[in-house]
Formats: sequence, structure tokens, C-alpha cells
Amino acid sequence: MDGSFRGKTALVLASSQGLGKAIAAKLAEGGANVMLASRSGEKLEEVKQQLQKGSAGQIEYTVCDMTKPEDIQALVQKTAEIFGSIHILVNNSGGPPAGSFEDMADEQWQQAFELNLLSYIRAIRAALPYLKKQGGKIINIASSSIKEPIAGLILSNTFRTGIVGLSKTLAEELAAYGILVNTVAPGRIETDRLKYLDEINAEKQGVSVEQLNEQIKKKIPLGRYGRPEEFANVVAFLASDANTYMTGSSFLVDGGMIRSI
Repeated sequence: MDGSFRGKTALVLASSQGLGKAIAAKLAEGGANVMLASRSGEKLEEVKQQLQKGSAGQIEYTVCDMTKPEDIQALVQKTAEIFGSIHILVNNSGGPPAGSFEDMADEQWQQAFELNLLSYIRAIRAALPYLKKQGGKIINIASSSIKEPIAGLILSNTFRTGIVGLSKTLAEELAAYGILVNTVAPGRIETDRLKYLDEINAEKQGVSVEQLNEQIKKKIPLGRYGRPEEFANVVAFLASDANTYMTGSSFLVDGGMIRSI
């Protein structure tokens, strides 16, 4: 999609590593102006330097704690001030802690709610005045748990499905403004988050991480984990001008892992 995002501004949350970084890189490759955001200024500076080398657009970053409403408001305002508008909003966040229902106290539930659902709501609310001016794309990153709950991830299972309800509702409410809203859900994509989860599950099962990986890959029709750039390709399509009629939908990028229809 080289050049397909020229003149567009994209705000990509949680973009200092993993899926967010891959998405930001793909949009930058297409010529977009990209605002990066996460809690680590050091990582953001490193990513900015990497992306700027291969981009015709401008790359900037803002340190932002997505659980703080004032940080989100400042992030959106800074993006609009630097680039003039916002055409693409990619909501993304790190995953909440693993654990079962009985492991989680009110504090963990509240933290997961603020990070994994309320942050998306706040970012959309702040960016909406800019998106409504010319239409645009909102892409909410979730998890394959929106189709099939994942054992040991009660917090993620709960709030990721909330993202789907949010996206579906907004797709109808914002259609009149030419704003398309979709959810994209990763399966087993090679990221630090996945490594963390695999290490936990391997320890629980009393096997090595390598053995666990092989067991899981046998359940994936394509026989392997996905690459972050493969996930980013789907997000980039939905964010591009090639997508003019897809809204309110949820898309799995999982190598065929989820069997449900």
C-alpha cells in the first residue's frame, strides 16, 4: 500500500512494540503521518527513528498512560495540533494479567476495564470531533477471545467482547459522518505478550515453552504462529481508501485457529 496513506494522519495507541508498532510501521510505509503513543518515551523514540527512515510522512510520538483521561485528551490534541486533523484512529492496548475468576479482586477488574475498554471509549470521544469533519476510520484491536473465550484470561475475555459491542454500536451511530468502525482480533501472533502467556501456560502444564508451541501449532490449520506484519496488513486495508463499505464487522487474523462460524 505504498503511498495510499499520503495526506492522512493516523493515531496508533500502544505502538512502541508488538502489534501497535507493526500497524504504525505499515501506515508509515504507506505515507501516513503517524502519532505513536505508549508509556515508554525511550521505546517511542527508538520506534520513531526506525519508522521515519522508510516513511514519506512525519512520525511523532507522545508519552501517554491510557488509564489516565487527561493523557488521552492531551494526546489527541497534540496529534491534531501537529498534523491538522485525524483520519485514522487505531485503538490498542496491552493485555491484562492472566488468571481465573477467583484470582481477580475488584482492583484487577477495575484496572482491566480502564486499560482495555474505557481507554478506547475515551480515545474515540476525544478524536471524534476531528473524524467527523471529513469522515475516517476507527479500528479497535481486540483478541480472538471475542469468538472463543481463552482459558485463564477472564479479564481479557470480558473486556475484549465489550470492544465488539462498542464497535458495532458506533458503526451505526457514526455512519452518517462517513466514519467506518471495525474490530480486528489477533490469534496466535508472535509478540512479547504471546511469549508471556506461553511461558505461563507451559509452567502450568509442566512442559517446555517449545513443547507447548508445537502443541498449539497443531491446532492452527496454517501450522504456525502469525507475524505482526501479517496482522498489520489487515488493519491497513480497513484503514485505507480501499475500504469504503465495511463497517461494524469483526475480523479474525488467526490462521484459521478459531473453528466457530
